[in-house]
Amino acid sequence: MTQHIIIGITGSSGIIYGIRLLEILKQLEIITHLIITPTGLITLTYETDLCKSDLIALADVYHPYKDLTASIASGSFQTMGMIVAPCSMKSLSEIAHGIGSNLLTRAADVTLKERRRLVLLPREAPLHKGHINNMLQVTDMGGIIFPPVPAFYQRPQTVNDIINDTVGRVLDLFAIESGLVQRWK
Repeated sequence: MTQHIIIGITGSSGIIYGIRLLEILKQLEIITHLIITPTGLITLTYETDLCKSDLIALADVYHPYKDLTASIASGSFQTMGMIVAPCSMKSLSEIAHGIGSNLLTRAADVTLKERRRLVLLPREAPLHKGHINNMLQVTDMGGIIFPPVPAFYQRPQTVNDIINDTVGRVLDLFAIESGLVQRWK
């Protein structure tokens, strides 16, 4: 059975997490469906040397942000779930309150209603009570809040080591073995 997973990218700092997920999932032959917000495209230019077409080429299927008729906007389209990496507080808020004003937040809402895995990597600090309440709301609905907080017990040597560990641990939540995580012994 072919496996599909949705990758959402918003305008928060940390677009490398979404990029690395797409790269690893391509190697693992899992079909990726990409949605990127307009501010995500702006962040792409700030944080990488990639252009929009480079990012889209990493995905198997690209869905425009405003296309609410896309396959992934329906619960009848089978996916393993969805990862939003990075996840802005704006998108997290819309997801927490069931506001499907664009394809990213609609696909997240569908993921939750179908009881599929939804993992959000919020990139914000410090947090105020509204942020924390929205994270609690998503958690209460079955989503997983996974701030990309680095672990140092494996003594990472590069930024890529830190990114790979986070990406590997996110994929672990989907029972996808990526070979990126140094397991505790």
